[in-house]
Amino acid sequence: MARKDDAPSSTGKPGNGGELHQTASAPDARITTNHGVPVSDNQNSLKGGRRGPTLLEDFVLREKIQHFDHERIPERIVHARGSAAHGFFELTHSLAKHTRAKVLTEVGQKTEVFVRFSTVAGGAGSVDTPRDVRGFAVKFYTKEGNWDLVGNNIPVFFIQDAIKFPDLIHSVKMEADRGYPQAASAHDTFWDFVSLMPEATHMIMWAMSDRGIPRSLRMMEGFGVNTFRLLNEKDEAVLVKFHWRPKLGLQSTCWDEAVKIAGADPDYHRRDLHEAIAAGDFPEWEFGVQVLTQDEADALPFDILDATKVIPEEMVPIQIVGRLVLDRNPDNFFAETEQVAFLPTNMPPGIDVSEDPLLQGRLFSYQDTQLSRLGTVNFHQIPINRAKGCPFQNLQRDGHMQTQVFQGRANYEPNSLAEAGEEGGPREDPQGGFRSFALPLEGTKVRLRAESFADHYSQARLFFRSQSAPEQAHLASAIVFELSKVSLEHIRTRVLGNLRNVDEDLARRVAEGLGMDLPKKTAAAVEPTDMALSPGLRLIGKYPDSLKGRAVGILVTDGADGALVEAVRAAAVGEGATVQIVAPKVGGVTLKNGKRLKADGQLAGTPSVIFDAVALVLSKEGCAMLLNDGAAVDFAKNAFGHLKAIGFTADAQPLLDKAGVEADAGIVDLKGGAPAFVAAARTRQWDREPKVRLLA
Repeated sequence: MARKDDAPSSTGKPGNGGELHQTASAPDARITTNHGVPVSDNQNSLKGGRRGPTLLEDFVLREKIQHFDHERIPERIVHARGSAAHGFFELTHSLAKHTRAKVLTEVGQKTEVFVRFSTVAGGAGSVDTPRDVRGFAVKFYTKEGNWDLVGNNIPVFFIQDAIKFPDLIHSVKMEADRGYPQAASAHDTFWDFVSLMPEATHMIMWAMSDRGIPRSLRMMEGFGVNTFRLLNEKDEAVLVKFHWRPKLGLQSTCWDEAVKIAGADPDYHRRDLHEAIAAGDFPEWEFGVQVLTQDEADALPFDILDATKVIPEEMVPIQIVGRLVLDRNPDNFFAETEQVAFLPTNMPPGIDVSEDPLLQGRLFSYQDTQLSRLGTVNFHQIPINRAKGCPFQNLQRDGHMQTQVFQGRANYEPNSLAEAGEEGGPREDPQGGFRSFALPLEGTKVRLRAESFADHYSQARLFFRSQSAPEQAHLASAIVFELSKVSLEHIRTRVLGNLRNVDEDLARRVAEGLGMDLPKKTAAAVEPTDMALSPGLRLIGKYPDSLKGRAVGILVTDGADGALVEAVRAAAVGEGATVQIVAPKVGGVTLKNGKRLKADGQLAGTPSVIFDAVALVLSKEGCAMLLNDGAAVDFAKNAFGHLKAIGFTADAQPLLDKAGVEADAGIVDLKGGAPAFVAAARTRQWDREPKVRLLA
């Protein structure tokens, strides 16, 4: 028998306060439970009366809330913050001489891929632009199963043996007693660990270089890090290193700029990747390999099984054999970017691992991690992880979240059910299946490092000395900054002792930046040697002479010259840049000719740090107004401090003066037209740097 308060509302659904809600007009538009039961009311839970308690029988509520409670799976311990995209890999030169893997032998074949970029140290909710290593993981959906090339934007690593990986990550993550810092290596425990692990010195050079603060995910290299093998039809093996080279070239930010970008747009890299693909500016990389025979590898002055070593391209040239294009954004971040599972063990026949002790540990770790994160041995059935270029079939059955409906009795092998006319299931393929390299083994079981792994400083010296002068200054200054956050003096002292093995000038510059005396040089297990410099290790200069892939901001005010605005916009777009109009108010400005110009961003929320170059097209009155706006002063000041080209009109000069902008080759008067500004915007103004900041 109904109670009085069960009476329906006259203006809407019962108990909804009179609000009206859309209802489905067709069966395929209606909400259902996860099991397909249509839902009649998605606004109210089932209650015992209008103000009564919610009833346990409300399975719609329970399913919805329970699913919500489990929407967040355990995040990755490392590489938690990621961005991803779909695309394709196209082979341009066959490697059939070295491998039988079809993905590397069939020229012109396009293989679907899913690529995930990530930071390493921070959590999923951290920012995009900290100083950190970036993950560069590629899942190839090949005809012969998935191939996961799981690498970084730096070709070497901190440690030589995977047994030290938990220690490394524990040291760089938030300190155990206080839960901070987040996404930062500038603290005691990290530098304590690496100062006690001389093998980390080479990686420290890379991480403290401009490679640690990339301008865009589209503008960084990728490396397989570890050494792998290729096997041909005769099972003959060669050793191989894998490389990705961005067509937009290598570009970085300034440290101060990276910090300010984190405040202006925590999703800077993620947004940049998504918007570029959405606009049809598809990111592209060349795919290269360094191939060596075992004899050639043995002749090198270092061990290529040591993941803290790089093979300079001057020693072994990189052969470009393919290209990677990202042309589609994910449809759902969680289903794809978050649930994608990369495994170094995913390799098609013709690709194999080496004995690299870091790689050997990764072969176990990644699978084990996915079982914890995704909660089931059947995570390979999640669509983003499913083999697409070929069927997957085996005799593994059941398990949590099994989605396959298997038929027949055969769930074991060998079996003879086919002799009775029944389906016997798949069988092994000795010829076409995956075969491991027949590596000769000898000796006793040991726990030790090979003597060939003992040189920890020669390549660190090679990297530092191969950098351009600005890059050396940035690297030294980065170490000064990081060590300035280290509270324990003995750790700073030990780092300086290690740096003396790398380069005396580097150690001196860091010591002076810290205000410390140089300590005694750390004893080296193997005295470092001077290797021939490798210009290929530099970053500055490894980008094309254009604005393609970069962003230009045009700050305008009421009364601005509309023709000049359009000239600057057209010139920048013609070079491949994206252009945003920035105005004091988001509604835009009224130009000198009386026309209204729509703004893409409001000044306070669109600072110059998110652009690669800026132009100030102001009227006299507009400039006078901006002189009292700190955001406007910072717009010019930061662009100048971050070594960017600045185009300006004569009426903008007072703003430049207040911002401390001094004339140089990158400060371009727009009265000469837009081309001169665009030419200056193609690169940072490195000659300006000594005027705007103190560097180590």
